[in-house]
This record gives sequence, structure tokens and C-alpha cells, in this order.
Amino acid sequence: MAESILLIDDETQFLVTMAKRLHKRGFLVREAGSGLEGLQELEVEPADVVVLDVGMPGMDGIQVLREIKLRFPQVQVLMLTGHADMEVAISGMAMGAFDYLMKPVELDVLVGKIREACSRSRKAGERRGLE
Repeated sequence: MAESILLIDDETQFLVTMAKRLHKRGFLVREAGSGLEGLQELEVEPADVVVLDVGMPGMDGIQVLREIKLRFPQVQVLMLTGHADMEVAISGMAMGAFDYLMKPVELDVLVGKIREACSRSRKAGERRGLE
């Protein structure tokens, strides 16, 4: 079964391009152009991994991460940012983000991190099934 990825980013061109590239790598990819839209997508259908932009207008990536971890704790979140902000990275990791990557991110690096996060997501699901 293909891994389900939700991309949340306000940069439309990045969203469309990355979705196509990840789809070609065998992932089931959905897109959301804002944090609120991303949370609504997760309500409709969960994802194994969320690739989340930190710097978005309205609800920023840290706020979205907080909501995801409250409402969908099994979902792994990869944070992306175009700005080198270590405070945000540390804050995101402390809140349960799987990892933190800088834009522009190399596709192979992102795919590797998504696969690692999917593996962790599946293991968490298996543990919940045993409880």
C-alpha cells in the first residue's frame, strides 16, 4: 500500500511541483494551501506523513503542528522552511515534529525522510493495534 502524504504549503508552485514529483515516486499525495485547509484534509482522510511549511500567513506551521499533534498524534510531521531559524526548529522538534528540513530541499533527501517517517507511523499504528 502506498504511503499517504499531505503537503501543506502556501506557495502554489512549490505545492504543485512537489506533489507531482512525489506522486512519480509512488506516494499518494494530497495538497493543502493553508494550515486550516490541511487540518480539514486530515479530518476527511488521515495521512501517514504531513510535509508542513513553517512560514505561512494566517495559521503558521508551528500552530498547525500543535493542532496535528493534539488531534492526530499518530501522524508524522516533516517541517520545511525557507528561513534558517533554529528557535523554530527546536520548538517544532520539541512539539513532536519528525524532522526539520531547509528549502530548497533535494527531492532524494525529502523522499528519504518521508520513508523514515512513514516507517515510524506504521510502527506506531501496529503498537496501537496491540493495545
